[in-house]
Amino acid sequence: MKKQHSRNVKKLLMIMAGAALQGYSMGVFLFPNAIPSGGAGGLTVLFHHWFHVPLSIALWMLNSSMLVFAVYFLSAASAMGTLLGITVTSVSVNLSAFLWETPFHNEWLDLALGSVLLGIGIGILLRQGVSNGGIGIVALIISKYRSVNPATPLFIINGFIFILTAYVIDWEIVVQAVICQYVSTRIVGWIYQFSFQAIYLKLPFLPLGWRKK
Repeated sequence: MKKQHSRNVKKLLMIMAGAALQGYSMGVFLFPNAIPSGGAGGLTVLFHHWFHVPLSIALWMLNSSMLVFAVYFLSAASAMGTLLGITVTSVSVNLSAFLWETPFHNEWLDLALGSVLLGIGIGILLRQGVSNGGIGIVALIISKYRSVNPATPLFIINGFIFILTAYVIDWEIVVQAVICQYVSTRIVGWIYQFSFQAIYLKLPFLPLGWRKK
């Protein structure tokens, strides 16, 4: 019971850390340069453009509908974790934008660092069995039922949404958006498959007996 409680606390802290890092990357590096951080942002812009739905309401509707899929295809625990992640991310975006600003003042450097931090944040969330909301939920469902790394469907779906958004709205956003997704999803894939145990067993300076323990 004590071990289970410790694992639950650790998972909760990891979800909050991943979500906070994701929000920080958006609020400080990506959003100030109008760089879309994912497919959910692209769909929000499209809904606003086609149906004149306010951006905040469109984003809430999108994430809410995705949470229904999370409950049905994944689990209530995964849905609750995703809801926590979405909430912490939203708070982190606002606080980060208010408290800090990028030290670079160069959109390409911001794009590079923001994409890496975004990928780390999302990767941490996916390792805990929760998504970062929006399209991340779909990617996690595909990962579960197809036994694939969630980074692959995440990149494909988001890439399609970015191209559609660029076609409808403005082609100038697609280059930076695709670069952001490519870098962040590669980071997501690496973190999702990362294993401390595998590295530990490969350390050459440890005796074989210690590596087997």
